[in-house]
Amino acid sequence: MASHEFGGAVRQLRESTDPAAVGLGGGRRRVRGLRREELGELAGLSADYVRRLEQGRSHPSAGVVKAIARAMRVGRAEYERLCALAGYAAVDGQVPNEVGPGATRLLERFTDTPMFVADAAMNLLAVNSAFLALGHWHLSGNPWEWNIAWRTFCDPFDGFKQSAADATDHEAVLVACLTSALLRYPADASLAALVDDLRGRSRLFDTLWRAPRPVTAYESSAAFTHPEGGAVTLVGSLIAIPGDDLSALMLTAAPGSADAARLAEIVEDAGAPAVIKVGRPGPG
Repeated sequence: MASHEFGGAVRQLRESTDPAAVGLGGGRRRVRGLRREELGELAGLSADYVRRLEQGRSHPSAGVVKAIARAMRVGRAEYERLCALAGYAAVDGQVPNEVGPGATRLLERFTDTPMFVADAAMNLLAVNSAFLALGHWHLSGNPWEWNIAWRTFCDPFDGFKQSAADATDHEAVLVACLTSALLRYPADASLAALVDDLRGRSRLFDTLWRAPRPVTAYESSAAFTHPEGGAVTLVGSLIAIPGDDLSALMLTAAPGSADAARLAEIVEDAGAPAVIKVGRPGPG
């Protein structure tokens, strides 16, 4: 059954792929999409092997799945789907860290909402000016200073406080995200180094890594103490950005609350809305 599902997915992608999008000439064609011979040439496979794959008569290796995905220039989400149908974990080298148009639009449109975009390893890649206006993210010069998990477990912010229950939820989400990232990107040396550093520096992280807590919700509440005085309580909600393997965190206050009023003051003082690229994915 799995081979037939994989073959059907490959055929559907082949027939819907624009030849010009993969570097082939257009011209008059009797069939839509790519011919089997063309996909085979792009992926380094024979047309007969492509036919057997599509008919479910042959099971691909992980390398073949990757070659087919690259040949048709599919996105991350489609590559992961092909891997899952073939029974493999997706392996694609480094954790993606490009902030695409979709993620940028999120930061641009929610100008009154503190937000950041992070990669699968929980490295911050871009923030909006409303997020920086909270004033809690001080920098220490450590290579992991823009990594949420490292800051949570190894270098906590003075201006960020959570209840025991919210901290438990927050920690569980971070461990789950890193566990998932390491399964998807086992060849990423920077990600492996991050996990090793966390396990060596934080007894709590090492304990959770060996015996993870279940994730009950991808959000938690925290009080942010502004440098100019006063605290504002916000709820952080983690949102997946499909295709780019990124996530966004939105920080919101209860509507009509004193926290919402205080947040509006902080954002107004931040000046003109802006999207700021930050961070770097670990040492190097």
